[in-house]
Amino acid sequence: MPASRRRSSLTRRFAVVSLVGMAVVGVALVVVASAQMRGQAVRDGTSLAVTVAAYASAATPANAYVTGVLPDDSQAAVSGATAGFGSELVELRLWSADGRLMYSSRDAGTGLPHTERFGRVMDAGEPDAVVQPDVRGDESSRTEEDTVLDVYVPVRLTGTAADGTPLAGEPDQVIGAAEVMLDHTRTQQTLTATVRTVALVVGGSLVVLWLLLYRIVHSTSRRLRTAALENARLAMLDSLTGLPNRRLLTDQMQRAVRDAREDGSRVGLILLDIDRFKDINDTLGHDHGDALLELVAARLRDALRDDDVVARLGGDEFAILLPDVRSVANAERLGRRVRGLFAAPFELGDLALHVDTSIGVACLPDHADDPSSLMRTADIAMYAAKHQRSGVAVYSPDADDSSPARLVLMGELHAALEEHESARAAGDDGTGGDALGVPPVAQLEMHYQPKIELASQRTVGLEALMRWRHPTRGLVGPGTFVPLAEQSGLIHRLTSFALDAAVRQLAQWSAEGTAVPVAVNLSAHDVADPAVVDTIEELLARHRVRPALLEVEITETALVADRSRVVPVLERLGELGVRVAIDDFGTGTTSISQLRDLPVDELKIDRVFVADLGDGGREGSEVVVQAMVDLAHSFGLRVVAEGVEDEGTARTLARLGVDQAQGFLWARPAPPEEVRPPGDTARGDHPSLHPIG
Repeated sequence: MPASRRRSSLTRRFAVVSLVGMAVVGVALVVVASAQMRGQAVRDGTSLAVTVAAYASAATPANAYVTGVLPDDSQAAVSGATAGFGSELVELRLWSADGRLMYSSRDAGTGLPHTERFGRVMDAGEPDAVVQPDVRGDESSRTEEDTVLDVYVPVRLTGTAADGTPLAGEPDQVIGAAEVMLDHTRTQQTLTATVRTVALVVGGSLVVLWLLLYRIVHSTSRRLRTAALENARLAMLDSLTGLPNRRLLTDQMQRAVRDAREDGSRVGLILLDIDRFKDINDTLGHDHGDALLELVAARLRDALRDDDVVARLGGDEFAILLPDVRSVANAERLGRRVRGLFAAPFELGDLALHVDTSIGVACLPDHADDPSSLMRTADIAMYAAKHQRSGVAVYSPDADDSSPARLVLMGELHAALEEHESARAAGDDGTGGDALGVPPVAQLEMHYQPKIELASQRTVGLEALMRWRHPTRGLVGPGTFVPLAEQSGLIHRLTSFALDAAVRQLAQWSAEGTAVPVAVNLSAHDVADPAVVDTIEELLARHRVRPALLEVEITETALVADRSRVVPVLERLGELGVRVAIDDFGTGTTSISQLRDLPVDELKIDRVFVADLGDGGREGSEVVVQAMVDLAHSFGLRVVAEGVEDEGTARTLARLGVDQAQGFLWARPAPPEEVRPPGDTARGDHPSLHPIG
């Protein structure tokens, strides 16, 4: 059902339901008001009847209610006492205690009271009133409004005339009843007219109220319907350029993919990103940036085929959907044609602005099998074009971090960890490993690079660096598999392996008397988890290694990312006796006040700043490094430089006051069996590893 028809149906439903509801309310109001008025009329008539009965009983001797006989003079007295009520009094009857008729103003010789009502009055001593038809006169001339109010009023001993004959009983004892019939016709007519008037007023008021409500609801519904339609349209369009947005593009992609599967055609997607758009915004202002985006949208819209869909995804990213493209090569040619649209400058007022783009191209079914993966592969291709500065790039699995090859590598890393953990368990049980319980690890292993004290040129420590000896790929560096471990959640197991292997090796070197402190890198995931402290403490205790021989390194970025969780972990490590170093210092945003309060012992200057100290480096690099050294020393921290590869850089670092350094100048990372004992040097001017001191 269309939305407009559905909303119209809802409006009609409101009209019917509200009308019925108001009718029910109106009827209820009239019924309640009528009942209240009729009740009040009966109460007023009952009061009058009580008054009539009082006049009549005052002229009646008490013993007459016992004998059931009222003398003629008493009857005349009763008639005279009630004569003043005139035509309003239809009839008066006096009943004795045993229900005999004593008096009737209409001279009825005999009669019987209403048994139930008479009994209730005699027992309860309260009046009993009933509105009933008037039976006087010709039956053919009566109407429904000809009614009388028939009231039974109790007669008490105290209300009768004193005749000198004492009666036994309480003064308030009911000794009989007076039946008073009052003309209720006029009252009934007044009630009928009043109820009719109330009904008309209530009904009219509710009708007016309903009309006002319906008009309000109808107009509001119409405005909401119009606004909803406009919002639905705007929800599918980019507010700045008027192009379809990501949502509409997704709908169009799903439709195009469905059609392509039915007829076996190909769908292409081009993603476009304006290079250095942030610089344009920052330099010229966001208003000029918005104007540029509008010009880009117009240029793309005017240059493409009618079937192609141009959309803005957000920011400076645009997409072009090719619902029917013959080949990947054709899609790539169209991508280069789109890039050619940016050859001419864009006129922003008096400014002619030249901009460039990075374009990614992907096709279905060649690079993806659904709209979501098509968008992802085109995005990967676009960033490959930006990274390679090639302008246009077609999707390639080699540039895809989530490609099947990387998933296979992740599975192999998981298997390597399983192998290590099984071997470690066997070594701990005494069923495998060497005399020190070091298990034979087939793939994962730790290499060690010396840290040199620049003043004495002696080895004062080692950094443990993980390597993966892959069965087919050879020796794989951490830059390849550590990001995989962080993405897949294996990083904690990798860290556990590194700590276990390093502490075991420290135990072996300690037994040989050649131990120096060994530093192990902790990822951002590990250093925010207090469990890593428990792991380190358990390993040191199990292998009887002094805590001072173990150091941990964390990156400055990890420290800044979640300082509230990292600092307590570092404090616990310090209490344990494990030293802490900040790795890659200078690449993060640590403030001086934070550095002063951190529980760390060492700063490692990032290799980027060290490389700038060599020939051809940036001017002023020495000033930057000197500032880092002075700042660290002022806080009592040791300074280490990494990535030293030549003598000149080493001498500069020593002159600037750097305490220690490491790099290829002295040695490459090597397995533990190749780390030379004290005093042993390799051939050449420089030892491959300075003596362990």
